[in-house]
Amino acid sequence: MGSCSSQATTIPDVDTIRQEIGFSQASLVRLYRRFRDLDRNKKGYLCRRDLRQIGALAVNPLGDRIIESFFADGSYSVDFSGFVRVLAHFRPVDDEEIQDPKAPEPLNSRMNKLPFPFQLYDLDRDGKISRHEMLQVLQVMVGVQVTEEQLESITDGTVQEADEDGDGAVSFLEFVKSLEKMDIEQKMSIRILK
Repeated sequence: MGSCSSQATTIPDVDTIRQEIGFSQASLVRLYRRFRDLDRNKKGYLCRRDLRQIGALAVNPLGDRIIESFFADGSYSVDFSGFVRVLAHFRPVDDEEIQDPKAPEPLNSRMNKLPFPFQLYDLDRDGKISRHEMLQVLQVMVGVQVTEEQLESITDGTVQEADEDGDGAVSFLEFVKSLEKMDIEQKMSIRILK
């Protein structure tokens, strides 16, 4: 019968991670267990193959893009700290949490959450979502549920609406502005990640 604090001591750099990322001790213990379960060969890190074991990602049309977000720096593995750093973007915003004005913006803030969906669309990682990239992602997401014509119409409308400088692509700032009325803080939150 282990307590949260005794289990937390086995997590590498637990205090640094908790301070930087903002997860509760109980959440870190739960996430560490999940990390170890995914690390079937007990390597101490995860690779893409390990993350493909997650059923929800296996059936998600953007599953491979989501998995790639864990390896954004081009690495082939992610340790526990990197694993929770990505998941921290989905931690719900706690309105009662008092922020130190000198502290960096939390990973679950609006401006730190938005790069995640942006990079799902920016397939070539050039800092812009082209019409072609938008179309590719939408094709994967909707499959055969709409015609190619309808999909191209949706893509054209979406890019035209967001593209303020008229270059035919959506920059990150244009992406942010197009989503300013959307409650990203709540829509990109997973309640179990507190």
